[in-house]
Amino acid sequence: MPLPQEFHDLAAKVRNWGRWGDDDRIGTINHITPDAIRRGRDSVVDGRAISLAVPLQLEGIQIGIIRGRVNPLRTMIAVNHAAMGDPEGFCTSDDVVFMGLQAATHWDGLGHVSYGGTLYNGFPASTIDEWGCHSLGISNIRSMTSRGVLLDVARAKGLDELPPAYAITADDLDAAAELGKVEVRQGDIILIRTGRMAHYHRGGGMAYCLGADGQGGNTGPSLQTVEWFHRKEVAAVANDTLTFEVFPSENPAAMLAVHLLHLVDMGLTQGQNFDLETLAEDCAVDGRYTFLLAANPEPFVGGVGSPVNPVAIK
Repeated sequence: MPLPQEFHDLAAKVRNWGRWGDDDRIGTINHITPDAIRRGRDSVVDGRAISLAVPLQLEGIQIGIIRGRVNPLRTMIAVNHAAMGDPEGFCTSDDVVFMGLQAATHWDGLGHVSYGGTLYNGFPASTIDEWGCHSLGISNIRSMTSRGVLLDVARAKGLDELPPAYAITADDLDAAAELGKVEVRQGDIILIRTGRMAHYHRGGGMAYCLGADGQGGNTGPSLQTVEWFHRKEVAAVANDTLTFEVFPSENPAAMLAVHLLHLVDMGLTQGQNFDLETLAEDCAVDGRYTFLLAANPEPFVGGVGSPVNPVAIK
């Protein structure tokens, strides 16, 4: 089924192809300038460090909804092994892990989705094979550290959690910025809180995936927000949900259209399953919704995503 004309019209408005050169492979990460990083540095007041990652464990967020995206299976390959031959001397323990790179708190790389046979900046989707993405592998992103901004959309509406399948609007983002008394600026990394992660804390992965209505409806940004992110020139955006965008999709003829517009047209790196609950409480107490955010992906060559342990430093 061809994508509707309305989708293509919006794509043309926000497309960043060629903006940073024909061979650009990192998209809006180019917005992270030294000035943006210094703004993050200047947001640090007390030096509190808050991790935004869910634990990497077998009983994790994934419950089989997305085929093959398995929770981390960590196995010991050596237990107190006398590597030098002397059990009274140097002994070592070692382990390995098997997991989906997008199983837990993660970034979607620019090679994660395509449409019309094309990836960001016009790279052909055929540059992805069984060895990975040869054009837009996530290892091209060498650093993702900048000023972070929490947009607590749920709190701005006076709620603990947004309703299931609620479509976040540009006005909602503006209201959350007003709550935080912050102006979103070029190079910021935006974190959007919906309140969904509280289900994981209360009931684990199944509760998180199914949500308050038990039907799996995902609250997230709507198509209306795409131009907002483009206009603000943000570097990356993440939230505390499984699919990032509102799901079921607003238009059945354009499924997961926000993914397509962000990753393919804008080159906007997108993250899911960020645990924003502790950070949100901290921001509400001190009234400061900006911080230095270190959220660097692991440099998997050819990877189309990467787990991350984002740390907000206040």
